[in-house]
Amino acid sequence: MGTPEFAVASLQLLHESGCKIVGVVTAPDKPAGRGMQMQQSAVKQYAISNGLHVMQPEKLKSEEFISELKSLQADLQIVVAFRMLPEVVWNMPPLGTINVHGSLLPQYRGAAPINWAVINGEAHTGITTFKLQHAIDTGNVLLSEIIPIRADENAGSVHDKMMHIGAALLLKTIKGICDNSIEEKPQQSIAEADSEVMKHAPKIFTETCAISWNKTGQEIHNLIRGLSPFPGAFSQLDGKRLKIFAGAFEKSVSIQQPIGTVVSDGKTEIKFICSDGFYNVHELQLEGKKRMSVGEFLRGYKIN
Repeated sequence: MGTPEFAVASLQLLHESGCKIVGVVTAPDKPAGRGMQMQQSAVKQYAISNGLHVMQPEKLKSEEFISELKSLQADLQIVVAFRMLPEVVWNMPPLGTINVHGSLLPQYRGAAPINWAVINGEAHTGITTFKLQHAIDTGNVLLSEIIPIRADENAGSVHDKMMHIGAALLLKTIKGICDNSIEEKPQQSIAEADSEVMKHAPKIFTETCAISWNKTGQEIHNLIRGLSPFPGAFSQLDGKRLKIFAGAFEKSVSIQQPIGTVVSDGKTEIKFICSDGFYNVHELQLEGKKRMSVGEFLRGYKIN
């Protein structure tokens, strides 16, 4: 059960490793793009090209879907980047339902664990396989693996790295379940052994993406990295929304202009003044324009 490209890596590895996949559940087709043409999910595209049975229920509690799911007689269900399941679905197979989550649970439970780990400046994150139960992201942990976050990485690069590490961990988990070599660990016991404060990963909203130049340069840099390439952290330039995808921080104690002031040489440099220095923008996208380097942008735009 999955929808985006992140889930395809897991589906592909399971399929190529000889797992008998009796069904693939993904989101219904939806219109997208300028022509609003009907688009298939990345998971559906892979499943169809490999002759796998595809289901696209509008409602996961519908009698028709539940009946079809039961008829497949699956031993185990796998969830990777899909929506919340009702108990009648996740409790159906005899071996249960496994979820792949982009953090070291119980840390960073929620919808955006990769983004928040980068936004919070973590030096590492991880991937966890766990059994689904009633409350979201709270089931018993099966396996986990630590993934380092380099200082030059953004959420996109961590996502791409995690996609393949997660697929390999999932296959290892399934083999462990089959040979009964995995011991389930309640998240409560892991939390009690962890001295760190529990951090959460709620859904990213528009207000999350707004840059506050009153913060430190490092905090701003982490926010920009954590929201790049999507949905993008933003500020304002000449009354228009300006998304910033990459940049660098310059610490300074001798700033004269007010926080939030834009400083530019008009050729190769755009800087915003923050609480403890300058934030030097490298990649940006002004409202109505495409994403580009700051040099490309300034060749065709004069800052007022």
